[in-house]
Amino acid sequence: MDLTKLLPILAEGFLVSIKIFALTLLFSIPLGFVVSALKMCKIPPVRWIINAYILIMRGTPLILQIMFIYFAPTMLFKADAPPDRFWAVIVAFSINYAAYFAEIFRGGIQAVPKGQFEAAQILGFNKMQTFFKITLPQVIKTVLPSIGNEVITLVKDTSLAQVIAVSELFALAKKQASTQFSVMPLFVAGVFYFVFNWLVTLLFDLGEKKLSYYK
Repeated sequence: MDLTKLLPILAEGFLVSIKIFALTLLFSIPLGFVVSALKMCKIPPVRWIINAYILIMRGTPLILQIMFIYFAPTMLFKADAPPDRFWAVIVAFSINYAAYFAEIFRGGIQAVPKGQFEAAQILGFNKMQTFFKITLPQVIKTVLPSIGNEVITLVKDTSLAQVIAVSELFALAKKQASTQFSVMPLFVAGVFYFVFNWLVTLLFDLGEKKLSYYK
């Protein structure tokens, strides 16, 4: 198989995978913070709703959630046309990963000793100053390894976008493999995923070293 022809095709799919990866993080991380705050809310109905959301997102396959987001508007709400395939994937990925991030953030926030909040009040810090100057730096340090694991999983999960015919890396590799009767496209796609995950791992390792001064 001619790699000079294969690589540009797979590179095009890889760019789509990177877009899915980047947009999912852009939306799911802030949403995860909001969900974690609501989960710790003192209003019981709010906690019940958030707990149900997290349970559903973590208890059902992501591939099923992608299909539901894409097909539900036409099947349940009689929409004239299904949503854009790419953005259906982004919505599904974002609400799914936000549930996982929310639990990670909640654990990180609750790991901060209560005495530090009391000390911040004595020093005259308001809630906003306490969060950004005391809580957030410690939470980031605590949750960074867990966030790294989820981000690495996200790189591989981008291949699930193929279920609604989004032309990401794995979809194009599989198509080329069946067309050319060769496993080479799948092998090259595996190299793409490996290198991407390797870079992500290096980035998180660097982040952990930068935050090592909290030890």
